[in-house]
Amino acid sequence: MKTPLILIAMLPLAGCISFGAKPPPTLLTLTSQSVLPVGQNQDSAVAKSITIQVPTTPMALATARVPVQATPTSIAYVPNAQWAEPPARLFARLSSDTIAARTGLVVLSTIQSVGDPSAQLAGELRNFGLDATTREAVVTFDASLTRAGKTTVEKHRFEARVPITTIDAASAATGINQAANQVATELADWIGR
Repeated sequence: MKTPLILIAMLPLAGCISFGAKPPPTLLTLTSQSVLPVGQNQDSAVAKSITIQVPTTPMALATARVPVQATPTSIAYVPNAQWAEPPARLFARLSSDTIAARTGLVVLSTIQSVGDPSAQLAGELRNFGLDATTREAVVTFDASLTRAGKTTVEKHRFEARVPITTIDAASAATGINQAANQVATELADWIGR
């Protein structure tokens, strides 16, 4: 008899219990400025290929939240701003689209590249957020490229900074998207030379 009364008394508390943070109203993503036309065939038998690995990231970027470098030694996060998927995956996909469109290389996944003597691109996504002191969106990528048929590794740092007016979700999405596209374009041009 006491058990049903206890359950009835606890019922109003059920609406107060939360098992995670409230999600933001929208999720952020990247849009490539360079894409292959729909329906265009690519064949690694007649064109060079490249395998693009998802870049490594520091712990500050290993989250769906958008980091803000508040001071040289402290990081905060943009309120109500969250990526639809990890930044490293978003950047890898954007880079793949841009490299395929600008170079003519066939971009393969790591599974597809087995048995294909493709070039290999790896690296570290070091910055992918906002800098509060300069009011800029910043994307920094340290690329490591092994060209097809070579055993040496070429390294190059790419960085883009885009001015923003406010530190909020909308400015972060627009600024980081523009900076990421600039880095991906410079990366494609470097790979394609």
